[in-house]
Amino acid sequence: MATELHQVKAGDKVVLGFSGGLDTSYCVKYLTDEKGYEVHSVIVNTGGFSEEELKNIEAHAYNLGVKTHTTIDAVQSYYDSIIKYLIYGNVLKNNTYPLSVSAERLSQALHIAEHAKKMNAAAVVHGSTGAGNDQVRFDMVFHIMIPGVTIITPIRDMQLSREDEIAYLKSKGVTMNFEKAAYSINKGLWGTSVGGKETLTSKGMLPESAWPTQVTATGTEELSLHFEKGVLTMINDKRFDHPTKAIQYLQTIAGAYGIGRDIHVGDTIIGIKGRVGFEAAAPMVILKAHHALEKHVLTKWQLNWKDQLAQFYGNWLHEGQIMDPVMRDIEAFLENAQENVTGTVFVQLHPYRFTVIGIESAFDLMSSKFGKYGEMNSGWSGEDVRGFSKIFGNQTSIYHSIKNSQS
Repeated sequence: MATELHQVKAGDKVVLGFSGGLDTSYCVKYLTDEKGYEVHSVIVNTGGFSEEELKNIEAHAYNLGVKTHTTIDAVQSYYDSIIKYLIYGNVLKNNTYPLSVSAERLSQALHIAEHAKKMNAAAVVHGSTGAGNDQVRFDMVFHIMIPGVTIITPIRDMQLSREDEIAYLKSKGVTMNFEKAAYSINKGLWGTSVGGKETLTSKGMLPESAWPTQVTATGTEELSLHFEKGVLTMINDKRFDHPTKAIQYLQTIAGAYGIGRDIHVGDTIIGIKGRVGFEAAAPMVILKAHHALEKHVLTKWQLNWKDQLAQFYGNWLHEGQIMDPVMRDIEAFLENAQENVTGTVFVQLHPYRFTVIGIESAFDLMSSKFGKYGEMNSGWSGEDVRGFSKIFGNQTSIYHSIKNSQS
């Protein structure tokens, strides 16, 4: 049964997911000046803002006319609820993209919904346009978490152009940087997306100047990444009290080499294909290092089922389905599979690339005690293998024997 939505009227309290950019700035002025709503802005930091930036955004929100502004530090909860499972599953969308933005948006939507509930708001507002994935992700989470709260989306509903928004804000005396950057950049803990003219067509690579992190490191550098039950706890001899700190530290090192740059081509939730550039040095190094460790310490069928479940998990997460209970089931499997994923992975960094050199782990199944692949064995005899090979192929042998007798 559908929940009856509250009819929002002047004076009602609405919560706006606020970034301080053009779209959400427009939303504040439009909803306060034209609709007479009491606007309460909230920004959810998932690792993309400095303290200074957050303070500037807060000041901007109050200058626009919000009643209250709240900053939510979601960096650790973002890791605990989403990122750690992306690492456990070695999740790369289309074998390329670490779900930098899609994962981030879901964390933000969940926190905005909780804030709207806490504020007893009549409506929740987001600044998504009608052309991308974010509108679906925000709407879906809000429908599930706060079903009695109206969702307002001025930019989408009025099909506003950037020029329309700028003209309106200027007419209201708003001063902000209206110059559109050549590239749209979204930064978070799990990577940075970069959109520009080169990503609007099926051919084209972003120029060097478009990447937010410039290449400053030369030569090579070896790192050791230590995992405990799948969690990155140390880099070289430096131990971290939370994995988010390890991710941020690794990003400063590997990002300087230009590692993790690529362009992702994917299917959107609304059915169209799109391209987006991204840089994700720390995520790419962590995912590949973690996967290398798993290949040594997990069994064949653990790896097989992890790959299948993780691919579904990543696709379903990308499409906004974080609240589906099947996601909790898969997370339980992924976490349980990390029991023996403890050890150190050695990685060599080079400009624009990296190499996993190898691993050390007490749980390494590639032990010389049981044989050396391609050389010798110590756990079985040649006669054992002859018998095993005959039995292992027995049913297929019977099949072909009968097939040949009937031909």
